[in-house]
Amino acid sequence: MSAAPSAGNRPQREALTIPPEDRRILRELAQQVAAVAALPVHAERIRLWQALNRCQPERPMVLAQTAGLITDAWTRCTDPLARQWESALRWKLYCHEHIHDDYPCTATLDIRYAIEVSDYGLKEGRIYGDVDGYGAYKIDPPIVELADFDRLHHRQIRVDHEDTERRFQAAIEVLGDILQVRKVGETLCRNMLTRKLIHLRGFEQFLLDLYDHPEFVHRMMAFLRDDTLMEWELYEREGVLSFNGGPEFARGSGGLTCTDLLPAADPSRPARMQDLVCFGESQESIGVSPDLFDEFVLQYQLPIMNRFGLVDYGCCEPQDGKFDLLFQQIPKLSSVSVHPWGNRELAAEKLANHHLYAYKPHPGVLELDAPDYATAEKELRETLAIAKGCPVSLTMKTMLTPQTADRITRWTDIAQRVVAEMS
Repeated sequence: MSAAPSAGNRPQREALTIPPEDRRILRELAQQVAAVAALPVHAERIRLWQALNRCQPERPMVLAQTAGLITDAWTRCTDPLARQWESALRWKLYCHEHIHDDYPCTATLDIRYAIEVSDYGLKEGRIYGDVDGYGAYKIDPPIVELADFDRLHHRQIRVDHEDTERRFQAAIEVLGDILQVRKVGETLCRNMLTRKLIHLRGFEQFLLDLYDHPEFVHRMMAFLRDDTLMEWELYEREGVLSFNGGPEFARGSGGLTCTDLLPAADPSRPARMQDLVCFGESQESIGVSPDLFDEFVLQYQLPIMNRFGLVDYGCCEPQDGKFDLLFQQIPKLSSVSVHPWGNRELAAEKLANHHLYAYKPHPGVLELDAPDYATAEKELRETLAIAKGCPVSLTMKTMLTPQTADRITRWTDIAQRVVAEMS
């Protein structure tokens, strides 16, 4: 892995200029965001999330994560960079006005680091359905023969600090007197080794390899472990990891990372892995036994995850049969993902009041032609009764459109009512 060449090796790039009308639009939106962020409700939400993540909950917390509601039709800026900032600001306002969850609005604008990441030397293939490059796809893996492993190399990663600084300074110049403009690098810190493996080898072949070619799976997982750890170490050296314990950042397992158990953002020094929450998951190994999961997955994730300050585990895969492995081997485990297709009672028993019970309700009730709100409420009531005594977050992850956006408003209203009645 390599970092970006120094700025002295390249011609100096010109400063970015935002058109006057775009500036006016952005400043007007930024002033609205700052006013919303100053409302007492948002400071209270931050306090409640911190209490929950200390396992000292005052009530379950509600979060909605949905995409597709803000489209290009909503933006009025003409400059492509200004449109990105406009979209981010309009999303903050939309969430405050229409999504009645516990997501706190903050007076911030994040500028992502410019990072280029190569492939592994072999290009994965994806076969899409009706819409090329979008939606579900079938993997066309490049590792067909075991010998193809020898064609892999670690990814080359280049951080373009100069381009990042140009965009950062442009944002400071336009909005720095209204919002806190921040450079933000990696915040989710996702360790998804089996996801990377199946894109190189194929899902069905991965399962067969566990029995037919176990040593090959070990080689692949070791390669991916080392590559991922090298990635985080490079980001740490380059200063592009970002403190992710603030109120704006989502946990991969569900909820927000918002915590006072880790160092707060410190402008005087870059973040280190030990300052951050990381996210481990292996949705692809849902069908294997706990012993195989431990041998072929967890043992390769541990050297990465245990470098971080706190660890969230699980995405869309239940942890039935794996809880004890996680507890025994991840001393900094903080949050575990729970689902309606897993054993909710077992999860409540195992997590008790020691780890966050990060529940993700079934999204299908909102995505039907006619949403089933009665079933949604029934599921929430059942889950809160089962998880009574646990610190609980309720995170609805769903794909909606501007035409169905009112469904997430309705769901968050139901969830907040149920939480108030059962707390």
